[in-house]
Amino acid sequence: MNGQSTPDPRTFAEKLGGRFVMTAEVAPPLSCDARDLLAKAAPLSGLADAVNVTDGAGARAHMSALASASLLLGAGMEPILQLTCRDRNRIALQSDLMGAAALGIRNLLVLTGDDPKAGDQPDAKPVFDVDSKTLIETARRLRDEGELPNGRKVAGEAAFFLGAADMPIDPPGGWQPKPLIAKMAAGAQFVQTQFCMDAGIVRRYAAALAQAGLTQKLAILIGVNPLRSAKSAQWMKKNLFGTIIPDAFVARMEKAEDPAREGIQICVEFIEELSTIPGIAGVHIMAPGNDTAIPEVIAQARRRVPKAAI
Repeated sequence: MNGQSTPDPRTFAEKLGGRFVMTAEVAPPLSCDARDLLAKAAPLSGLADAVNVTDGAGARAHMSALASASLLLGAGMEPILQLTCRDRNRIALQSDLMGAAALGIRNLLVLTGDDPKAGDQPDAKPVFDVDSKTLIETARRLRDEGELPNGRKVAGEAAFFLGAADMPIDPPGGWQPKPLIAKMAAGAQFVQTQFCMDAGIVRRYAAALAQAGLTQKLAILIGVNPLRSAKSAQWMKKNLFGTIIPDAFVARMEKAEDPAREGIQICVEFIEELSTIPGIAGVHIMAPGNDTAIPEVIAQARRRVPKAAI
């Protein structure tokens, strides 16, 4: 089932130089046992080009993202550490950046973070001391200049590969991706987006990014999902801000004898189509509550997308 006969020694950043990459996402468990995380991530080993570990996704506590990323690295998987601005002030975030570098973690996806009111401890106090653009700039400065924003020099090296999030839209005439331009100027090198399962919108979104000069400098990975059912697809459209799922896909799920199997097929077909769109460097596969579908999606897509097997 593995799309590769031998492990690929290239880093995630190196693969983006020519391969159509496929990253996946793991939410660390509500556990103090490292084995629980490793068991959850193991099916992605040798399949995903890199594995995101979420940082308090849904504004809920789980095993530390930094610790989880280190555990995955030790198990031979390349992590993408998600860092949110919600829970820590700039001092704590700068400390985590130094800690990540010391642990050998290269890839960072910098996010704002969900509002605590959306989680299971709504009385938690949000921090948001800095925004995602500022945190990207802090990480870039630590990497390139060896110093913190206050000018204090930092020993050692931080070989960061910096990522940002974005939300694809069907761009109206004259639209400019100003937030993404600002993140790129701050130091972002790759982008992972919210769910967008509409190829037409992705084509127009990518064309607008190209016109703004972004696809030449940023690796764009589109967020996709192996849908479980028509009901779950409708829930995502209603509750996950920015999610785009065409009605045609929902109709296919409604008619399918095995909706989960149909959802995998839809996702694989969609990845194959995305691989033909100029300016799209890969996909980021997220499947909350449906993690077991991800390895099959990647394995099937590798067989159908020549650029994914380079």
